[in-house]
Amino acid sequence: MTTTLLTGVIALAVGTYAFRFAGPALRSRVQVSPRTVKLLEIASVVLLAALAVTTLVPSGSGDFGLALPAGVLAAAVLAWRRAPLLVVILAAAVITSGLRMLGVH
Repeated sequence: MTTTLLTGVIALAVGTYAFRFAGPALRSRVQVSPRTVKLLEIASVVLLAALAVTTLVPSGSGDFGLALPAGVLAAAVLAWRRAPLLVVILAAAVITSGLRMLGVH
């Protein structure tokens, strides 16, 4: 089990660095059309929206209340307003945990 995990981590690290190196190395060789750039920008927004929506609905069964959607909604608004990522994450955590501490589940 440990060997498999370590192999996976190493493979992920090598792949990540390969992709990060490929960008600057291939920038002058590969021409990307403005339409493709626009589609990639839209795709990144769609992926982030899908992540936010799936976070709103926990996979567990039962009533999850309003605290979690309130935190995710606050994070979505802050992200839309282009707040720094750390601020978005902390605001979502503080709002969700604060509401739960107040008894709103």
